[in-house]
Amino acid sequence: MTSPWQRTAAGANVLGSDGRLGVTIFEEMTGLAVRTGAINLGQGFPDEDGPAVMAEAARRAIAEGSNQYAPGKGIPVLRTAVSAHQKRFYGLDPDPESEVLITTGATEAIAAAVLALAEPGDDVLTFEPFYDSYGAMIGLAGANHVTVPLHAPRFQPDLAELEAAFGPKTRVVILNNPHNPTGAVFGPEVLQRVVDLAAEHGAIIVTDEVYEHLVFGRPHIPVATLAGAAERTLSISSAGKTFSFTGWKVGWVTGPEELVAKVRTIKQFLTYSSGTPFQVAVAQGLGLPDEFFSEAADALRRKRDILADGLRQAGLTVYLPDGTYFITADTASIGFDDALDLARKLPELVGVAAIPVSVFCHEEGARRTRSLLRFAFCKRDTVLEEAAGRLAGLGELV
Repeated sequence: MTSPWQRTAAGANVLGSDGRLGVTIFEEMTGLAVRTGAINLGQGFPDEDGPAVMAEAARRAIAEGSNQYAPGKGIPVLRTAVSAHQKRFYGLDPDPESEVLITTGATEAIAAAVLALAEPGDDVLTFEPFYDSYGAMIGLAGANHVTVPLHAPRFQPDLAELEAAFGPKTRVVILNNPHNPTGAVFGPEVLQRVVDLAAEHGAIIVTDEVYEHLVFGRPHIPVATLAGAAERTLSISSAGKTFSFTGWKVGWVTGPEELVAKVRTIKQFLTYSSGTPFQVAVAQGLGLPDEFFSEAADALRRKRDILADGLRQAGLTVYLPDGTYFITADTASIGFDDALDLARKLPELVGVAAIPVSVFCHEEGARRTRSLLRFAFCKRDTVLEEAAGRLAGLGELV
């Protein structure tokens, strides 16, 4: 298999056995939800807009003529706002001129980082389950995707397995924290061990921290704040998850000048620049008071609990997340060992759509997570209450 598109599709688990591009599970479940009128808790997008002040800032920027290309590395006001955000929340102080890069969402940042740093034959390490974009970009780069399993109920790695995954070919570690799809949040012991192993093997850490403000009852720990991490860490985040504007696609990378420059080299030939009026609006959003960020997390925790109650009433084993807006449930407790099969039946059975966790895994990991479903709870309370009520009757139907 030599075609770049085939490597990309295979990495994302969407290449069919016949060598053709298959339909993603997200497309399949969304199609089922539309056809049956089910509540779509499969894809992770909110059903409400974010702060009105940000939407108004975008409209004003358009009306005032901010409609042409932004500078390739991002408009100065947003780069400054990202730097200020890192200092305000984490004590980091990246230079807006040379250590901050604005991207078209976090997905582009991840793609540019992997393509900039991983050569064919290198090992790129992630936890498993993993966000499908990671596998796609690792495949496109021609690198080897090495995974470390996360273990229920807290979905944490075994440190011995983590150490064993590193080797002489390890070049990049993609660390997603808080973690999609499990909702796990990794503590200082795990994070510091990743840093130490990366340093030992000369690897670069690429963090995906898009859920950094969606953490429940504990602080978010950026990897770049840990001992020995700053010089080898590229930190990635975005506005979509924090502010509920997923369609704006504004992300950023911060890190050492040399590493950021490498990512920018790739990024400038992908999209060159990102939407100018949305950059203006995100800069304003990053300056919102602390209460906005804490209240957003509190609201999501309440939503999590609404959905968790419905899942428990259905007889499912619920793994309560410490972050993100995803919750994982085990269907084996109601006699379903194949969550993919149940996911395809769920819209008609109870009128709710979900995503099987196995699609975020390689073959062995898919067997290990075969009975797990992921539900998104970034919806209005009334929608979640209706979904919880529908799910509560599931145990009587299967």
